[in-house]
Amino acid sequence: MKNSIVASTSTLHGGAYLEYLLPTLQNHFKGCKRILFVPFARPGGITHEDYTATVQSAFKTIDIQVNGLHEFEDKQKAIEEAEAIFTGGGNTFLLVSQLYKYTIMDVLSETLKKGTPYLGTSAGSNICGLSMQTTNDMPIIYPPSFKTLGLVPFNLNPHYMDPDAQSKHMGETRETRIKEFHAFNTVPVLGLREGSWLEVKGEKVILKGKLSARLFEQNKEPQELDPESDLSFLN
Repeated sequence: MKNSIVASTSTLHGGAYLEYLLPTLQNHFKGCKRILFVPFARPGGITHEDYTATVQSAFKTIDIQVNGLHEFEDKQKAIEEAEAIFTGGGNTFLLVSQLYKYTIMDVLSETLKKGTPYLGTSAGSNICGLSMQTTNDMPIIYPPSFKTLGLVPFNLNPHYMDPDAQSKHMGETRETRIKEFHAFNTVPVLGLREGSWLEVKGEKVILKGKLSARLFEQNKEPQELDPESDLSFLN
């Protein structure tokens, strides 16, 4: 049974890394002594080692140890044997490319669908959808496929931002870009605002946090979903 937290972001303004989520994570990873961290998204080009060190510092506060997936020669085995798994944010194109490079996209999906506890933030949440096609990231590298883990029956747009009526910026809004996606694709898209996350338990998907999320479906008006909304109807 799937047991995942799919979070828009790792860090809220003015807070420390994962600070706002730690009470939830303490319960989510209850009984886990060690987490396998997937550092491949490399925000800002940070090294795997430095990224893993940041995560180790955060989880130390709830007495959980962290190993980076880059440390293991047999990455498939590391995923299959992990007590729990966390994929951090950064560049989704890079993350997906690396998951395919090491032929671990499918094994990661299968492992998580069997119930290994998972946390994804930002890019690590993007890959929980059916595809990565609604990421905000620059295509700095070309992945062999856009297909991702499929833990939820829709796509994600983490860090979703509403249009600013006071802004003079004339570039596309997130809503415009998602409409462009729906000109060619039928997959629903959930705009997940900062500080919000999805709790995935089996086939049940519940919106958590204090903010609403924005659901986009092809040929329909977007709708706002309140916290505690159940998105299982999209299955």
